[in-house]
Amino acid sequence: MTTLFDEMMKKASSADGFIAALDQSGGSTPKALQQYGVPDDAYTEGEESMYEMVHQMRTRMITSPSFSGDKILGAILFEDTMDRTIEDLPTGQFLWEKKGIVPFIKCDKGLAALENGVQLMKPMPQLDELLKKSVEKNMFGTKMRSVIQQANPDGIKAVVDQQFEVGRQILAAGLCPILEPEVDINSPDKDTIEDLLKTEMLKGLDSLDETQNVMIKLSLPTKVNHYKELIDHPRCVRVVALSGGYPRDEANELLSKQEGMIASFSRALLEGLAYEQDQADFDKTLAETVDSIYQASKAPL
Repeated sequence: MTTLFDEMMKKASSADGFIAALDQSGGSTPKALQQYGVPDDAYTEGEESMYEMVHQMRTRMITSPSFSGDKILGAILFEDTMDRTIEDLPTGQFLWEKKGIVPFIKCDKGLAALENGVQLMKPMPQLDELLKKSVEKNMFGTKMRSVIQQANPDGIKAVVDQQFEVGRQILAAGLCPILEPEVDINSPDKDTIEDLLKTEMLKGLDSLDETQNVMIKLSLPTKVNHYKELIDHPRCVRVVALSGGYPRDEANELLSKQEGMIASFSRALLEGLAYEQDQADFDKTLAETVDSIYQASKAPL
């Protein structure tokens, strides 16, 4: 009997499209609202007011006609968004049932201080509780981010080991993890970091058994098709790309050269959308954005 997880896995692993990253959390939410053009006085009652405003922004995006499973195969949510509703349905349920979009949940709690050229994930003492809730809310998978700034082999190994260790915990809970060891696109060591990272990621994938399948989210590589071995690995469901600070046009251009890699953009997805736009202009801008990222995510001709 086909389960809901199986249906979502089929879409996540084989459908054309990209993953929308709508998971700005405490630290990045004000920046997202600022980019969107929300006036500072629009949310003056603290954190709850801020999260209400960002949920309005996400609801506006998700309910827009072009935000659909035709070109968007998944969406990553922040816990606060998962706990809220859209048109009286839990957000994840709305995404899957009304839009045909696979829901993911951001599960990390931010970055630790820089050490050995990297930032590991902070401890996640409530992870099991979040995973249990996410399963109950019919999430398909999770996403968690570390950052690599320098070509330090020990630091890079520590990042990858932590990602796979937590990934196994997520798999055991019945969810599919997106492992995200982000490479700082401004690092002067970016090429060397990506060589070291690929080696460690392949070791991690080789350590999984045939029941353990993960997704991987990486910065767009300097070398075209640098991560092809990860994409082709039997334990890798999908390799997705973060925009990492590149403007959308540049990110799309870089992505379009990578065979088998699809987008999972956040800032680049919001680019051009504005709080004060009328609905017609908002929908038109989002449709153009979605189409451009979708085209860049298709295999090079």
